[in-house]
Amino acid sequence: MTMAGSSGISLSTLRQHNFWDAVMRHATRTAALTVLLVLGCVIYTLVVGSLPALNQLGLGFFSSQRWNPVEENLGGLTAIYGTLITALIALVIAVPISLGIAIFITELCPRWLRRPIGIAIELLAGIPSIIYGIWGLFVFAPVFRDWFQIPVNNAVDGIPILSTVFGGQINGYGILTAGIILSIMILPYITSITRDVFETVPAVLKESAYGLGSAHDGSRFLASAGEAAGGTPAVTTHSIRLEGGDESAVEFSYYVPSFVAVGANFCQSVV
Repeated sequence: MTMAGSSGISLSTLRQHNFWDAVMRHATRTAALTVLLVLGCVIYTLVVGSLPALNQLGLGFFSSQRWNPVEENLGGLTAIYGTLITALIALVIAVPISLGIAIFITELCPRWLRRPIGIAIELLAGIPSIIYGIWGLFVFAPVFRDWFQIPVNNAVDGIPILSTVFGGQINGYGILTAGIILSIMILPYITSITRDVFETVPAVLKESAYGLGSAHDGSRFLASAGEAAGGTPAVTTHSIRLEGGDESAVEFSYYVPSFVAVGANFCQSVV
């Protein structure tokens, strides 16, 4: 049996290792290409499936807010607008709070309190989204109406721009309500994943921040935030994707009738 150099490894063993290395390399490459292939198939299926509707309704589907299935006069602008606005409101509310919670748990929280808070976050993430929706419908919306919507509506009454943005029907339901509920729904996901990212921050980064003159808490924040900056957009996108279906359901239940009723006055009220 021939030995390879002074390492004491036989040529047959090296060939065997090279063979399995090649197998693993091709297997992982195939898995990665399969993901792209599946994504391409999904896009192709969506495009082909939507062609009949686009051929019948035209590109005006994206700019029309009318929704009349009886007359086959359908427009997707209401759903698109509501989805983007509620998602934006949810991100503006949830992302800073989630980052703050994650930094507190990983850097500032006492050790005896980290586990209970972590378990509570995991439990919140495991609650079905429909439960959040029902809670928002029967509990949050009436409280939001009495403690926020009515006072704000009375305060801005008669002011040209604000009365349009914060005016409208006072019933507790609206885009802002849906955005707040959606932010509560995605907050556990963002917090949980961001906390895991922060826990992977090497100690050498924090020590480097100390060496550059950062304060104790400042060095922790800079090191953790810099390390997690690349993963935060992916985490938020994933969270929004998880709740997208429920958001659309809430949207069609609450906003499509109101937008169809107001006609030309498209953005009647954000609140």
